Amino acid sequence: MKTLRFILQKEFRQISRDKTILAMMFFMPVFQLIIMPLAANFEVKNINVAYVDHDHSSYSRELINKVASSGYFRIIDAPLSYQSGLNLIEDGTADVVLEIPADFERNLVREGSQKVNLSVDAINGTKSAIGGGYLLAVIADFNTSLDVNIKTPSGTIAPMQTITVTSKNWFNPRAEYKYYMVPGILVLLLTLIGGFITALNIVREKEIGTIEQINVTPIKKWEFIVGKLVPFWIVGMIVFTLGLIVMYVVYGIFPAGSLLVLYLFAAVYLIALLGLGLLISTFADTQLQAMFIAFFFMMVFMLMSGLFTSTDSMPGWAKQLSNFTPVTHFITVVRLIVLKGSGMAEVKWEFLYLIAFAIGLNSLAILNYKKTN
Repeated sequence: MKTLRFILQKEFRQISRDKTILAMMFFMPVFQLIIMPLAANFEVKNINVAYVDHDHSSYSRELINKVASSGYFRIIDAPLSYQSGLNLIEDGTADVVLEIPADFERNLVREGSQKVNLSVDAINGTKSAIGGGYLLAVIADFNTSLDVNIKTPSGTIAPMQTITVTSKNWFNPRAEYKYYMVPGILVLLLTLIGGFITALNIVREKEIGTIEQINVTPIKKWEFIVGKLVPFWIVGMIVFTLGLIVMYVVYGIFPAGSLLVLYLFAAVYLIALLGLGLLISTFADTQLQAMFIAFFFMMVFMLMSGLFTSTDSMPGWAKQLSNFTPVTHFITVVRLIVLKGSGMAEVKWEFLYLIAFAIGLNSLAILNYKKTN
């Protein structure tokens, strides 16, 4: 244990000497956690709409006013023809073209139905899907009010059988994106910091030549790996604490569940993540190699973890692959504890997954570390 104490002293001194890396480890995640959720915004607003009104009736004007007053759309032009509207989409001026046909009001009153043409710029798939959905909702609301006015004219009583649906959003009543994204981004930043720094750690020893000096000492392989892991585990826990503070101070999000359970998961997750970084470091011979290998895994973690899209929407093989990444389980746990207030009983399987990852990755790092004596 004396040799382990010496390697820990060496690592803490080495970390404290590099002021730039030390500042990056603490300042960068805090700054990014403040900025990134503002950019990762799933709300679509200021959708540019051009309308082509061939009817020029009171109903067509009412529909256009309803679209403009919804708060999501900006009326940017009223071209005289549908082709002119498509030209606005082609040059990027408009996102949606709404074409109202001639006899729009007459067909609604006499026949009770009328079609409108909606053309959406689908280059940005997310914006087109959400923006088109918003516009369809506005048209559906207009249609409902119109249906009541037509079927129930003034002075008559026409009882209608209707089904009323009342919905409620649990755990995020106002369906605000920040409550969903901020916990996930916190996990991602913790993953990037822990994964990259530990991946470069042993490689740096190889490049400056100190690894040979360590190899001839009586230190055991497991003591060397543990000595490399513990200092960055402490740094990771401090970064996680700073992230929770930013999450509360900046975004007003405080975990609904137990902080003790949250920190327990963070502790085990960091052991698994740092084990992966150290395993990469034992394979790579240069820092450039380690960075590329770590970048490959970080990209997989980012895209397959369910941070931006639900893993339930992925193909079967992709969903199975995502289950083999520790970040997927930790993002799920953080969201459940922060938003839902889940306890250990609800997330016990994720805890077992993370323990298995931690044991497996660190064992591989110890076995793969090549010590000469």
